[in-house]
Amino acid sequence: MRYLVIALWFALVLALITDQASAGTHVQQLTAEAMQECSLGRQAQTRTDRIQHFASGQALGEQAVAEDESSPDAHFALFCNLGEQLRVDGESLSSLFGFRRMMKELNRTLELAPDHLDALSAKGTVLVRVPGFMGGDKEKGELLLRQVIAREPAAVNARLSLAKSYCAGGRHEEAVAIATKALDLAQELQRVDFIPEARQVLAQLRTQSAKGN
Repeated sequence: MRYLVIALWFALVLALITDQASAGTHVQQLTAEAMQECSLGRQAQTRTDRIQHFASGQALGEQAVAEDESSPDAHFALFCNLGEQLRVDGESLSSLFGFRRMMKELNRTLELAPDHLDALSAKGTVLVRVPGFMGGDKEKGELLLRQVIAREPAAVNARLSLAKSYCAGGRHEEAVAIATKALDLAQELQRVDFIPEARQVLAQLRTQSAKGN
């Protein structure tokens, strides 16, 4: 009888482990699909296509978070699609509710994984771009972006954000150099979701640099 109880207990434990592994795999799949939609949205040529990809990615991210609230990658995937939706018509923060929801997902990502480099890059980007009354802090944001770049030499988005912040502060030559490196990396790594933005940012910074000089 004792051996039967032990056998049943092991069977139950094995079933629980199998269920957890299956759930984890499904969440990872949902997260990967959500990030893919975010990437495809960045590459899309029309506003309608961009919105469709980001909306699909949001739905996938929400499902992943619902299945595993403790997954930092699931929260970041949801953040990615929420954030890109706010940028569809230009980098404005017209929706305060949307901004707060986006930040909730970003902050939750960093609560769960303080060293999440993509989330740290996004945090630095937000800090340098939003006004102080919304929590912006240019100096802190630039420091965070530099730290991300130091830890991940292939970081493209962090470089673009830092370059734009430097240019806004009058550091035009440094900004152009950083943006040039970002474009080189995007092309070298075949980051097709970032190449168009990197080209656009570099062109804008060169124009502003010429005016500044």
